[in-house]
Amino acid sequence: MDARDFIKVGMSAERRLVVPPERTVGHFVPGMPMVYATPMMILEMEMASGDAIGAALQPGWVTVGTEVDIRHLAAAQVGATVRTTAQVIAVERRVIRFEVEAFEGTRRLGEGRHARGLINVELFNRRLAMTPGAGL
Repeated sequence: MDARDFIKVGMSAERRLVVPPERTVGHFVPGMPMVYATPMMILEMEMASGDAIGAALQPGWVTVGTEVDIRHLAAAQVGATVRTTAQVIAVERRVIRFEVEAFEGTRRLGEGRHARGLINVELFNRRLAMTPGAGL
């Protein structure tokens, strides 16, 4: 399957999250500040990217994250509303590239690039099952 047939540059999505304590650095690392954790921001960027193209995917096909190049620019506290955006900037045969950003109001919290690979779930699971040590 060729993503260029159904994914178009400019497709986009946005997500909003009120930062809960369990998405903070301090939740994962005792003694650290209770501010929005970088991996959690990246998770929202990946989810927004998936949302941007999800409706265009054929049944049995999904995308998985393959690359992240993100800068975390500012902290957000528990209770802050974070808006995350993703926009398709390039489409290759099996790779979709995104520009991603995160904001609290107009303040930019993070920015960067993300790529997702197009996979057939059944074939992927079959290959995974044949891989020695898979699932350990």
